[in-house]
Amino acid sequence: MQNAIIGWDIGGAHVKAAALDVEGRVLTVMQLPCPLWQGQEFLHRAVRQVLQQLGNAPRHAITMTGEMVDLFESRADGVLAILDVLAEHFPMPSMQVFAGTRGFVSVNDAADHVQYIASANWQATAISVARIVPEGLLVDMGSTTTDIIALRGGLPAMKGLSDGERLTTDELVYSGVVRTPLMALTPRVSFRGVSVSIMAELFATTADVYRITGELPEGVDQQDAADGGVKTKSASIRRLARMIGLDAGEASIADWTHLAQQFAVIHQHRIFEACQRVLRESAVPEGAPIVAAGAGRFLAHAMAQRLNRSCLDFAVCVGYEGEAWVAECAPAVSVARLALLG
Repeated sequence: MQNAIIGWDIGGAHVKAAALDVEGRVLTVMQLPCPLWQGQEFLHRAVRQVLQQLGNAPRHAITMTGEMVDLFESRADGVLAILDVLAEHFPMPSMQVFAGTRGFVSVNDAADHVQYIASANWQATAISVARIVPEGLLVDMGSTTTDIIALRGGLPAMKGLSDGERLTTDELVYSGVVRTPLMALTPRVSFRGVSVSIMAELFATTADVYRITGELPEGVDQQDAADGGVKTKSASIRRLARMIGLDAGEASIADWTHLAQQFAVIHQHRIFEACQRVLRESAVPEGAPIVAAGAGRFLAHAMAQRLNRSCLDFAVCVGYEGEAWVAECAPAVSVARLALLG
């Protein structure tokens, strides 16, 4: 079946793409690592790989967060630079750029809408989901960040639009299940009954924590480990041990597992508090469900249990349950659906 459109979510660490047919059905979804902060050539490479695997399409719907990386002088420069890269791979008339509350704009008009284009991928997901689940809470936890968006009356009910605004409202929590450094979660932990200060070094990340606890979904950790090493449970334990100045051999696997679980509890409590705040301040009805998306949606399901709410998977909501990467790549799927179906 031929691609009618490809939805693109250009992040700072990954490129996500979703090919849909003319009826809006997902044909293929994929995510590739793309360390954009290291240079635009990584984006060129990722786009070429996507097109090789998915094939091309007559239309391309684009959303992004990659403009935030420190490769660019400003977010505006980043938006335009990313669009310039994409324009080298497919004709500009085929490109529809998602500008949040302004809808879709052409590449030629993008310079006048950069503040709406920048980091608007969560809006594409929220708009798409709200049409199906009019009242609820979208929790999209990815590798790096978590978006928490109230859904009211069939529309996203956000208080903030920019990243800066959303950080103040807890609609954006800059923490995910793969790339978040453990030093960002807490200054101290308890280890074998003693309170220990953790090292302010990038020795380990949340991917190590959830790999040790056995919860990390297969394939979602696509970036280098903190030490550039292998991604096994024993390697993650070695990295975790460094956070408290020890070697893995100085304690038992049970001790390290307990420490990983402690980091997981701290991490999840931060997300839980943000969910509580957004639910409360947006007056989401008591019976309304949580909609879970992203690589960390297993934690969104856990949040729903704590909040005594039902939980719906994004893939189920949009009717694509059989496609493995649909929920992980929710913004790419959503932006394509919005451009194709209106």
